[in-house]
Amino acid sequence: MKTSLNLSLALAVGIGLGVGGMQVLQAQQQDIKRNVLQHADLTGVPGTEVYMTLIDAAPGASFAPHVHHGDEFTYVLQGSIDLDVAGEGSKTVKAGDSIHVARETVHGGKVSGSTPVKLLAIHVVDKGKPLADPVK
Repeated sequence: MKTSLNLSLALAVGIGLGVGGMQVLQAQQQDIKRNVLQHADLTGVPGTEVYMTLIDAAPGASFAPHVHHGDEFTYVLQGSIDLDVAGEGSKTVKAGDSIHVARETVHGGKVSGSTPVKLLAIHVVDKGKPLADPVK
């Protein structure tokens, strides 16, 4: 049980940090703000770290296609996004929905509607690699 709790906590922290690593992409996305809430090594899993990040995106903002070197778990707190995940196609996710994007899967999207989007993201990623790599 303690291992499960530690793994869950580490997962949450990793996702947040993963989103923080997306700041590389942020230079191209001025309407998106990321706030890393926590960043820590994942205990019991050497070479892995966790990010917990709060993301705010203005209406019309786009998330350029990118990949993470680990898994992403995101909860939509407010608004909606037209999300495109390779192999899954496009779908709209809205407040109350959660998203899982597997390691190295290309994904991106655009804020839909006139409501700003607020996301809580947790990334569990390989330590020493960029949180996110843009895809051309």
